Amino acid sequence: MPGRATTLADLAGGQSGVICDVSGSVDCAISRRLVDLGFAPGTEVTVLRRAPLADPVIYQVSGYEVALRRAQACCIHVVTGA
Repeated sequence: MPGRATTLADLAGGQSGVICDVSGSVDCAISRRLVDLGFAPGTEVTVLRRAPLADPVIYQVSGYEVALRRAQACCIHVVTGA
């Protein structure tokens, strides 16, 4: 299933993707915290809604909702179906 690689921050509302990597370019503690929150490789994530100024964004991951700011969402790489 070839897909398009992008970052979580670039997904549109309602769009889903599968996490393929949490960037090592951020602090190791931040990467670890994102994985602890459920943003682990192989996990499906869906954009639910955005705040009025587009930051933060609410994502559904591992059966619950998590709000992330764009800076953190840019560190998470996903593959979409299209």
